[in-house]
Amino acid sequence: MLLTSCLLGSLSAAAWSADPGFLTTHFSGSANCAFCHNGLTDSQGKDVSIERDWSGTLMANASRDPFWKAKVATELARNPHLADVINKKCTLCHGPMGNYEAEYDRAAILALEPGGLLDPTNPYHDPTMDGVSCTLCHQIQDDPTLGTLDGFSGHYSINPFKDAYGQYQSPRINPMLRNSGYTPVASTHISDSAVCSTCHNLYTPFVDAQGVVQPTEFPEQMVYTEWENSDYAAGATAQSCQDCHMPKTNGVKIANRPRNLPRRNNFSQHHLVGANAVILNLIDENAAELGVLSTTIPTSVARSRAMLESAAAIDVVSTSLLNETLSIDLRLRNLSGHKVPTSYPSRRAILHVTVRDAQGQIVFESGRVNADGSVVGVDADTNIATFEPHYDLITSEDQVQVYESIMGNTDDEVTYTLLRGSQYLKDNRLTPAGFDKAVVASDIGVFGNAASDGNFNRGEDLITYQVSGVEPGSYQVSVELVYQPIQFAFLLDLLQDVGLPEVADFQRMYDATASRSDVMATAATTVTVGG
Repeated sequence: MLLTSCLLGSLSAAAWSADPGFLTTHFSGSANCAFCHNGLTDSQGKDVSIERDWSGTLMANASRDPFWKAKVATELARNPHLADVINKKCTLCHGPMGNYEAEYDRAAILALEPGGLLDPTNPYHDPTMDGVSCTLCHQIQDDPTLGTLDGFSGHYSINPFKDAYGQYQSPRINPMLRNSGYTPVASTHISDSAVCSTCHNLYTPFVDAQGVVQPTEFPEQMVYTEWENSDYAAGATAQSCQDCHMPKTNGVKIANRPRNLPRRNNFSQHHLVGANAVILNLIDENAAELGVLSTTIPTSVARSRAMLESAAAIDVVSTSLLNETLSIDLRLRNLSGHKVPTSYPSRRAILHVTVRDAQGQIVFESGRVNADGSVVGVDADTNIATFEPHYDLITSEDQVQVYESIMGNTDDEVTYTLLRGSQYLKDNRLTPAGFDKAVVASDIGVFGNAASDGNFNRGEDLITYQVSGVEPGSYQVSVELVYQPIQFAFLLDLLQDVGLPEVADFQRMYDATASRSDVMATAATTVTVGG
């Protein structure tokens, strides 16, 4: 562990800048694509420049993400004997072009260490720092593994002929071929969710308490399979990942040259918007230190927050008073095509419920979020060996409904070390519409108390709050669903390794930011109870 810490230390203040105009055996940097694919407008005159939109996303900045770097550092420190596995696995999707070229050349794949992919002296540094870039995604082949287990976990197949797959039939070939060496090829698979599955279904290895790698792997995130088991995968409500995360517009010349290109409809804008506004904002606040070149991150932050606000809804179903106890029935609805929250298991959504009397005084509050990101009443935020259970009925302020996944190790203990994650002790993340917890595979299952909660299934959770000692009068009930990409306990565990430079860097950035949570949905009602 000390050796790993020392190795990482020499890169702490490294300049993470890179040249986005690189050329490698298989890939071309985003700046080369920008030459023709920026300066685009749609029929309404709106700027829909491809590289410009993409550059402000987490995909573009996947290898600059300070939280990712800090987590990789802790995994390396805690299991240094598995450094080769960690480095390869973590750069497959966060620095895919550098990883691919190094693997192709049979070179060593290191991440944070001196001489590793993130080191400016590394020959694969430039493609690594371009993140999940243009010629990576547009060269993923439609081979038999796409959308299957063999194609998950970063096992994308890159075509060897520099064919660049696009959504439109009859592309103009010669201009792109002459200027870039890539041949535009029409293929419907580029608009298929299976392309996204290559990184957004991810299995990771895990070890037992003795550090021995086990024969199976852990479903770290299964966004694609969650979508496959939702109403959005087929039928009248079918929507692909691209439909939501790359919203369409009309009347676009997909390149700024030659000038006689036809205008295309149903153009997929490269917003590639997700829900992690907090980390995007953190990257923007530290852009110079992280070597970020984009100026469009604030736009991506705004888009992320808008997407969050469209992903869930809260309904006040009913209120009643019996024996001085006020009952409030709430329905949470998932409006997205996967679990909420989905993806990496550091994420959670907290149901914050407040009841105020006619004078505005709080008579009941569950789920208050503190400035540091901790939540009053959540067990894990004061003791990371525990976690808050799922509730169907809440009767006291120290009970909080938290929608989250909690990893467990091979000894059935809570863990925040990914290489120790072998199971989920809790997973009550809101399932998407059509998702039946009784029949889905265990890799996307519901775990903990939610598994037996008859009011939790198929995209909804019905939960009751009971407030005792309510006197006659008027009461204001307010509800909000608060999203955090980093659970407080996850943060506490990470900071146990604050001696690692990447962790110290992340802590400094995180302590300095005011953005740690976002509100996804709200509801309010007034309840009047008579004498």
